[in-house]
Amino acid sequence: MKVKKIDHICVAVRNLEEAKKIWEPFLGKSEPDDAYIDEAEKIKVARYWVGEVGFELMESTSPDGEVAKFIARNGEGVMVISFNVDNTRAAIDELKARKYPIIPDAGGRTARPFRDCEFAFIHPRKMNGVLTEIIDYKWNEEEGEA
Repeated sequence: MKVKKIDHICVAVRNLEEAKKIWEPFLGKSEPDDAYIDEAEKIKVARYWVGEVGFELMESTSPDGEVAKFIARNGEGVMVISFNVDNTRAAIDELKARKYPIIPDAGGRTARPFRDCEFAFIHPRKMNGVLTEIIDYKWNEEEGEA
């Protein structure tokens, strides 16, 4: 497995619209470079490009979503650091062989679909308390899309 770069950093927020009012002036942006709702993950996201790295604000769309649970335990703040890899499934196999615990989704899948790629989470107990994601998305930062 080769980690190519930090893909994105996710900040869990209670209110996405209020958080955008704080972060957009700081980032020099008037709107997200990419905004979406991921129903399976129960999140509403505003993504901004900062160089080659995505910076995401995430609001839970459900009280039982992982972002809502994170905020209930920890308050708002950095929730996920994501690393870009060539192939998520191959990385999962390699990480499992090295005893890294991969968190399955509600359906038991370790490789979760997103757009034209897959991602997976490594349990924070192995990663010094940091929820770590691997993703094999092919970003085109210049255009803000894949």
